[in-house]
Amino acid sequence: MLSLHAVARRTRVMRFVLLFCLLTAATSASVHAQTDTTLTQSVIGKRWIVETRDGSVIQGVFLGQAEGGIRLMTDSAGELVIPHAQIKSTRIVDDSRMRNGEYWFENPNATRYLFSPSAFSLKKGEAYYQNTYLVLNSFNIGITDNITMGGGIELISTFTGNPAFYLTPKATFQISEKWRAGGGILYANAIGVDEDFSGLGVGYGIATYGNRDNNATLGIGYGFVDGEISSKPVITLSGMKRASRRIAFVTENWFVPADGYYGVLSYGIRFMGERITVDLAFLNNREIASEIAIGVPYVDFVINFGK
Repeated sequence: MLSLHAVARRTRVMRFVLLFCLLTAATSASVHAQTDTTLTQSVIGKRWIVETRDGSVIQGVFLGQAEGGIRLMTDSAGELVIPHAQIKSTRIVDDSRMRNGEYWFENPNATRYLFSPSAFSLKKGEAYYQNTYLVLNSFNIGITDNITMGGGIELISTFTGNPAFYLTPKATFQISEKWRAGGGILYANAIGVDEDFSGLGVGYGIATYGNRDNNATLGIGYGFVDGEISSKPVITLSGMKRASRRIAFVTENWFVPADGYYGVLSYGIRFMGERITVDLAFLNNREIASEIAIGVPYVDFVINFGK
């Protein structure tokens, strides 16, 4: 049995330990509060984009912290307080994305024109889905910031039991502020059609000048069919011009060797959101124009899933 002296001593020790823990917690809270205040002060007046858990995206000037949330001054709804519990993510807007007081979100589909690639790559972990004519379904993901892996299937052949598929790996790198280059392969084949057929495709190199909103790309590639490689290259010349926050002009042009060169030109409009694009374009050449002056319609959409 402990003596009264021992009990009193243990009680004093426990009080000291409890007091030390309380002081440590208070000091830690004070330090964190000071750090948070410092961080908060440093970004007051910056334009923020806040994504909420219900999928809404709110843009405004950060005014500081409120009880249980953050304060934003929005252009359309005035001052809003967004509770912390509803916030999924936040990011500060780069001043270079502001044009005449309007925020231009990043181009969500800068890595391709209609079908041919640019020398821009997806960021590591970024992915998108592309649907063309409702039958071509493509998936692409950034393996690294410079390597993209993609592929897809054709829907009709899949339903008939002989699915046609294609693979589109691509690697790119930056040369200078305005120039990028890279290369890749477009490989296509079908399952269950001919076991002896090894597939067809194009191995290519590309060079892109410009930025993700306004650029032009020259591509040169050599086609191959069942192991035989073309003696003349396929040439592509493509471009993109962002005309406004939500609209860009896109052109993609192919020159294929066939008793000289056979060209297919395209021109169209890209409608853009922060995570989706829709292309409405026309494919044309001399033969097509003789039957349909404006060309053959081309439609696709892309959904960018981010990182």
